[in-house]
Amino acid sequence: MNKIGKVTRSIQAFAKELGRPRAGVPPAQTKAPKIGIALGGGFARGLAHIGVLKVFEEEGIPISFVAGTSVGSVIGAAYCSGISAKELEEVASLVRFKHFARWTLSRLGFASNDRMSGFLRKVVKARRFEELHIPLAVTATDFVTGEPKVFCEGELIDPVRASCAYPGMFLPVNIDGKLYIDGMLAHTVPTIPVRHMGADRVVAVYLSAGWVNLKGPRHVFDVIGQCFSIAQQKMSHLWESSADVILTPDVRGFSYDGFERANELIAAGEAVARAALPQIKSWIAQPEQKSEDKKVKMPAHVVAPAHP
Repeated sequence: MNKIGKVTRSIQAFAKELGRPRAGVPPAQTKAPKIGIALGGGFARGLAHIGVLKVFEEEGIPISFVAGTSVGSVIGAAYCSGISAKELEEVASLVRFKHFARWTLSRLGFASNDRMSGFLRKVVKARRFEELHIPLAVTATDFVTGEPKVFCEGELIDPVRASCAYPGMFLPVNIDGKLYIDGMLAHTVPTIPVRHMGADRVVAVYLSAGWVNLKGPRHVFDVIGQCFSIAQQKMSHLWESSADVILTPDVRGFSYDGFERANELIAAGEAVARAALPQIKSWIAQPEQKSEDKKVKMPAHVVAPAHP
């Protein structure tokens, strides 16, 4: 029994010694959270996403995952392929609606976004998801079932086109025998996909704006767009709960095809991103601290001013 007691005491002393901090050995470092960004749809208004990414780059905010819906998928694909926010800003100053869409006569829509294939091949430095520098998820909606579809592997160009196939305006996009339309019907802001990718913290960029001004709709696309805008606002609770912070650039007064106002839209994204920097930087400085202000929408007074 004495031998057993000695062995037991030796094991206990050994275990105690292992648990004692060693001189000169620093304590284990807490890993910074993996930040994901969810870029919502909004046609030309989506150029505000560039402003958000620009600020993150300038401030050294690391982005581990990106998910994009509609125009958010276009900007996300380019950014994740290695195009800097500054380069995207230069592209935005030149792009117009005609560069990725053409009017056509079809019972399924008034325009085709097949020109987007050529545009994306010029801008995006990758052809497949696996070639991207930052993991990307692209959302679309199954036209027949209405089920959400999240593309994150394989060929890149057609999923982005599908994510941008706005109902009534653009023709559905056929991928592997299935028709897909705009991802905003399934994921207005793709916070859930980016959370599923592994993001510890999620920044959502929501382009909240009606399609028409006080003068009323200009044409049928304004009518369709305004209806979808109303529906999206009513369903915002579906994605808000998966976000840690929601950035809402002030894009009021900008038309869906207002690409010529790229500088103003980018500035709106920059303004709201800078307003959120203290909170986002706190995640990195204190990674174990849980956010107490989850889903806080940026106050109106910090949103970039819109020009009528």
